[in-house]
Amino acid sequence: MTHLADLPAWAAIPVALLLLLGASLALIGSIGFVRLRSFYERVHAPTLGTTMGIGSVLLASMLCFTVLQSRLVLHELLIAVFMVVTTPITLMLLARAALYRDRSEGSDGVPPAPPAQTTASSAAVPPAPAPLAPDAAPPV
Repeated sequence: MTHLADLPAWAAIPVALLLLLGASLALIGSIGFVRLRSFYERVHAPTLGTTMGIGSVLLASMLCFTVLQSRLVLHELLIAVFMVVTTPITLMLLARAALYRDRSEGSDGVPPAPPAQTTASSAAVPPAPAPLAPDAAPPV
């Protein structure tokens, strides 16, 4: 049995609005995942929906249980930190893996790899300028 009937109206309304906002953002992310064509377009919609949607749901949970338990409930902050940190990193790793795969297969529409950067020790050192003759005037 739940104790949500004990939740006062001043807390129930923001909790309900935050839950609706979180569910709406998750739905928009899911629709974007289905409707967009390429992998690179498709990977962004669920990431944004997940990050903002889960944030709204976690805020609703924090508010609800803080009011019901008459103490500050912060367990959801740990979940929020993990979601905010891991979701963009996962997006970046998936996108880089797909980009590497597409480049190695020679797919159309993929930008070429940037030129390899050389380290300072292996880079060609430009020749030093020739010293000026003692009677020559410096160039203007």
